[in-house]
Amino acid sequence: CYGVVSQPKSAKAGINVYLSGYLKEENIRFRDHIIKFMEKPPVKTTKSNVLTGWTEIEKKLGSFRLDAKQGNIYKNEVVGILGENAIGKTSFVKILAGVIKSDKGVITNNVKVSYKPQYINTESEEIVATVLKDAVANYSTQIIRPLEIKPLLLKKLSELSGGELQRVSIAACLSKEADLYLLDEPSAYLDVEQRLAVSKAIKEMAESESRAMLVVDHDILFIDYLSEELIVFDGIPAVKGIAQGPFSMEQGMNKFLKGLDMTFRRDPESHRPRANKLNSQMDSKQKKENKFYYV
Repeated sequence: CYGVVSQPKSAKAGINVYLSGYLKEENIRFRDHIIKFMEKPPVKTTKSNVLTGWTEIEKKLGSFRLDAKQGNIYKNEVVGILGENAIGKTSFVKILAGVIKSDKGVITNNVKVSYKPQYINTESEEIVATVLKDAVANYSTQIIRPLEIKPLLLKKLSELSGGELQRVSIAACLSKEADLYLLDEPSAYLDVEQRLAVSKAIKEMAESESRAMLVVDHDILFIDYLSEELIVFDGIPAVKGIAQGPFSMEQGMNKFLKGLDMTFRRDPESHRPRANKLNSQMDSKQKKENKFYYV
């Protein structure tokens, strides 16, 4: 093992060098691939193979009310969920998972669900290899290797760090036999490369079999990278949440960012999304053109 420290760089230049995996001045490559971001949203295609869906859903949780408009999930797709904190995203996923019941509305098709919750039990004395026996036996290439699980197999869950526990929980969720996979905040505690590995694993699992993935996360770049469609939550945090969609990526991102009064542009070198300064020339231009994210 060895490490390399570059010369000081600006934030923009430093991030782009990290994404490229190559230090030009030092002539050192520290990653065998470049991390790239899509310049345009995925093209929405006509789908007819519905996996499951829901009618209009209502749920009261203390003083908070969740309303979810009717929607469908299709086979072989990854749907991202975006919204502010305390807006009902986790409650919606729990309803789909059968953890809590809605006051009104139903899930239209009964499907087998695998669910990774937002908060993970950290006190279990179980051995990782026991928890992931199905993943080790059936998904070594798709899950165990890319998520770097092998060094953790003989550890207890209680001994794992936040990032290690997150990767093990994701692996456990994806390795279960199910039709619909629900992952709540899978990028938490993970670094950039681990997030990339997780997103690839999720996409490949959705594409390889007739499965669908529903992913809640606060990392816009993470959601942008792996999703084909978006469910967007708006409303008043801790008071009322309204879920709408799935939308196309462009429509969903525009809706979400319009509610936050934010726009993003693309870095010309890495195509990395970068937030515009509020009321700047680029911010005003994109708002006028209704292009809050994909330019």
